[in-house]
Amino acid sequence: MGSSYEPLNVDTIGEKLGQLEIMKEKVGPDSSIWSAQEVGDGNLNLVFIVSGPSGQAIVKQALPYVRLVGDSWPLPLKRAFFEYHALIRQAKYAPGAVPRVYHFDESQALIVMQFMSPHVILRNSLKDGVKHENLAEFTGKFCARTLFRGSDLSMNTKERKKDLALFADNAELCDITENLVFTDPYCDAKMNRHTSPHLNGIVADLRADMDLKVTAQHFKAKFCNNAETLLHGDLHTGSIMVTDRETVVIDPEFATYGPIGFDIGMMLGNFYMAYFAQDGHETSKGARDGYAQWILDVTCDIWQHFEQEFCHLWRTERTGILYDRRLFEDQNQTIAAERALADRLKDIWSDLLGFAGIEMHRRILGLAHIMELDSIENDDLRAVCEARALQFGRQLVLSRNAYNSPYQIAELARAVRKENYL
Repeated sequence: MGSSYEPLNVDTIGEKLGQLEIMKEKVGPDSSIWSAQEVGDGNLNLVFIVSGPSGQAIVKQALPYVRLVGDSWPLPLKRAFFEYHALIRQAKYAPGAVPRVYHFDESQALIVMQFMSPHVILRNSLKDGVKHENLAEFTGKFCARTLFRGSDLSMNTKERKKDLALFADNAELCDITENLVFTDPYCDAKMNRHTSPHLNGIVADLRADMDLKVTAQHFKAKFCNNAETLLHGDLHTGSIMVTDRETVVIDPEFATYGPIGFDIGMMLGNFYMAYFAQDGHETSKGARDGYAQWILDVTCDIWQHFEQEFCHLWRTERTGILYDRRLFEDQNQTIAAERALADRLKDIWSDLLGFAGIEMHRRILGLAHIMELDSIENDDLRAVCEARALQFGRQLVLSRNAYNSPYQIAELARAVRKENYL
């Protein structure tokens, strides 16, 4: 393609990408017989499935604005640069966990990558009541591996500072997170929306809750100031693709350096919302109880796998700037290293609960919602489900240090699901 940026469409993909050797290899040598389907979710980017006699590939191209809003909200094309760099790092930190990148064109803000089939977006499964084997193990280990290996625990000073400087330039997408996640839900922001007037009372209560707003700002400060590790930055059940047995993570364009608890907390917040949405998708009373419990079991298992893998990496790959082995193991003070590990896991656990609760608030009160809740057709029932999720999220934020395990959080979720807060 030329150096001047041009957004693609289904009719121009063959002409623009037909001479790329990797496209000839993966899709077919004759671009005139390729077919293209636009499958973007409508939020930020163009996403195409390109098919031909040799196979399929994904072509993802950034647009110079937020697609969900329109050209009134401009956004720089360089986010494709950060997504590309995040993908190649995640592929190194957690091999096989992300699509393979075939080609990157910075001038066109374009990435060609592996087409994942027969994978589906996890969010669809959680709405439809479909279970996936090994989901908790994959997601827990993915978080542990990427968050540990992308941190000061693993990286040396030169490598770490250079990488931190590179991703610090992803400023515009950080600005979106800082405002849409941590600030807008707690005030009457222009782009906020909630789906039912039944929620007006509980929304007003949350926005008047001084303890909640102060704590949310403390967590915003953590996100802004605690550059502990390379984050995916937007890890939720819409950025996870699954089959019966396999899982991959996609869409890390919000990648930045931030707190270790952020990614896993945001992801668990989405699982908890899916849990509270189940009553809205029942065909008869109690029909989704077993599936709802499965979701809670997955959240518990995610943390267990994260914790186990993080501990393993701490003991075998702690070669970075922090917790130098010369201070501990090399002086036969393994018990001190284990104490430091326990302290770090305690902090990560507390942080993830806070981030999870804030994510639940922003997905119900802010601009970008989740399908599991929005697709509940009965307005009254949807409001009941969302009110429970909002109250649960508040409890996570404000009482996070009262809970020591995911099993206690699951017990809290079951109790909240029995209540009607409207």
